[in-house]
Amino acid sequence: MLYLETATQPLEVFSVLELNTATIPGGYSYDRLRDDLAARMRAVPEFREKLSSRFLSLDHPLWVEDSEFDVDRHVHRIGLRSPGGQTELAEVCGLIAALPIDHRAPLWEMWVIEGLDGAPTGERLAVVLKVHHCAADGVTYADLVSRLCSTEPDSAPPDPVPAATVTNPLRIAIVNLGRFASRPLQFAVNVLPAAMRAAVDTVRRLTAGRAMAIPFTAPRTTLNRRLTAHRNVAFAELDLDDVKNVKNHFGVKVNDVVMAVVSGVLRQFLLDRGELPKSSLVAMVPVSVHDVPDRIGRNQVSGMFARLQTQIADPVDRLKAVAEANTNAKEHSSAVGATLLQDISQLFGRVLMGAAKRVYAWLTEFRPMYNVVVSNVPGPKADSYFLGAEVLSMYPFGPVMHGAGLNITVWSVGGKLHFGLLSCSDLLPDLWSIAEGLPVGLKELLAEIGDAPTSSAAG
Repeated sequence: MLYLETATQPLEVFSVLELNTATIPGGYSYDRLRDDLAARMRAVPEFREKLSSRFLSLDHPLWVEDSEFDVDRHVHRIGLRSPGGQTELAEVCGLIAALPIDHRAPLWEMWVIEGLDGAPTGERLAVVLKVHHCAADGVTYADLVSRLCSTEPDSAPPDPVPAATVTNPLRIAIVNLGRFASRPLQFAVNVLPAAMRAAVDTVRRLTAGRAMAIPFTAPRTTLNRRLTAHRNVAFAELDLDDVKNVKNHFGVKVNDVVMAVVSGVLRQFLLDRGELPKSSLVAMVPVSVHDVPDRIGRNQVSGMFARLQTQIADPVDRLKAVAEANTNAKEHSSAVGATLLQDISQLFGRVLMGAAKRVYAWLTEFRPMYNVVVSNVPGPKADSYFLGAEVLSMYPFGPVMHGAGLNITVWSVGGKLHFGLLSCSDLLPDLWSIAEGLPVGLKELLAEIGDAPTSSAAG
């Protein structure tokens, strides 16, 4: 993720938290919130560590303690323009999403946004917490947010935890030199045989009709034009009980329902523009490999490719087809080896990865690798308070990459599914129309089982 970043492709994950500050002991002030954050970060060393490629290292950069760490360098304060609603909040969040993170310091920043919903200063806040993707994948990021939360508004900060320190730079340089020198052997002994087995298995599954979507077979759509540096965001919320009712009725999984709702929305969006392709859109679905032994690094994620079945008009038939496609994709991904993609990327250095990203960007000019990212990861633990403020909602966001200009990330928090949509405003200026279609798509499925929706809504 560090090597793949460009000026038009910032690779960061972030969330937008809407907070009620009435619960903060002693009342809200920006200084108090910042000081509480600084106290809690003493127990979360990841926020105090930066990347360093010193010590004669030819291998990947190291995480080391920032001896000059200053929370004021990372936390910023801003006010919403009137009336301070979802439109104004999304506008500010889009601007924040486009800003690069300073690589000379720990790779995160927080924006405290006052004036939410037109409330007097300090009564309602939005907080944007942004972390570089090389420092956190979806699972790691949710854990970081959880460690800033608490079950009570006046919980004491946890005990400090020391950050990574470099005790013997020469030893580290020697170890990293050894890792660098062993890359050709690792490729020949581990990666190449695994890749060959994956290729053989893929051919077998294609013959049997049980393969996941193949990269670079996705149809070209308006979602897949060239990115610029501009970003826009939109939010939506679905009631988890409604989603589970659909899941239970049709005997599928929650993620199948989420994917089917996304499929229906994108189908209608492209239909309205007269651009619906005959073949199915393809979603890239991130897959965590945190449970695989002997993994290193904070970003332990792979991915699978699933057909969204957007060519199917009937919502029930589409849901069943999406569930079958997801099953095939999971089985194929598991057979290939969840860590193969990560193992390959670990062997690539900055130069090779730089060449690879240029080739990839060129290839996507002709055919997208996939059309959209749909990421459904467990949200933070169901704690109710963030730095003493009651959490009203949490919307997660993942990055967009060249060739696919829409990322839809989902968290389950407090009985709700919170959807964060990120795109490039030059590609999808009407992003809110997709967000507003998500509750409509769920209602369509609920109508098929005669169930009335509860409180699902966009924004």
